[in-house]
Amino acid sequence: MKKHFLLLLASCLLPLSSLADEPEAPPPPSAPKLAYGLLVKQGDKILFAPCRDRSYALVEDVSPDKAVTRGLQQVGLDQGQKLYVELVGSVEGIALKASALNLARTNGRCQQPGGAEESWRAAGQMPGWLLAAGGDRVTLKREGQNEDRIWPHQEFQRDGDHVHFAAQAGNEQIELRFERKLCQDPAAEAVFGWTAQLKHNGQTLQGCAWQR
Repeated sequence: MKKHFLLLLASCLLPLSSLADEPEAPPPPSAPKLAYGLLVKQGDKILFAPCRDRSYALVEDVSPDKAVTRGLQQVGLDQGQKLYVELVGSVEGIALKASALNLARTNGRCQQPGGAEESWRAAGQMPGWLLAAGGDRVTLKREGQNEDRIWPHQEFQRDGDHVHFAAQAGNEQIELRFERKLCQDPAAEAVFGWTAQLKHNGQTLQGCAWQR
């Protein structure tokens, strides 16, 4: 599978390199946004292929303290693993300038963006919990509890690298705090771009979060 992936990327080089002598000016840089795709390291280059697209880009890590590269290394970048990644970045020519990592997973498959129905997910272990936020609700699933907890969704408050949300429905209280910091989940062979702290009815739980 990895060999096929590398051959596909190599095949894209020919039509792109043939344009090198064209006099047209390169397109302006795109605005930073989430880029979804597959990634592999070949020599000293990191190659990114967008989901459902035969193009490719060379990844340039412009994140503070090379956080993107550090996150990718945690899930096997230097060992030649093929990764599914979601990177915040802008495109300049054939370069994807990655300014932050949202998610990287070993041998993962392309995921659909959350769209209007889902803007955030967060999860943790010991005890296990999973939270999804978007649309008209925030839903919390907890290990050992049959019923989901649901709160009306409001836009999460964001201040730079910190995100906050708090709500109450009846006797159920919730408070969320996300911080942009690498968060590894060894059980899932994944690393996420945000740490998560969840307070639910007085109990504090830890985990990771990612944008959808």
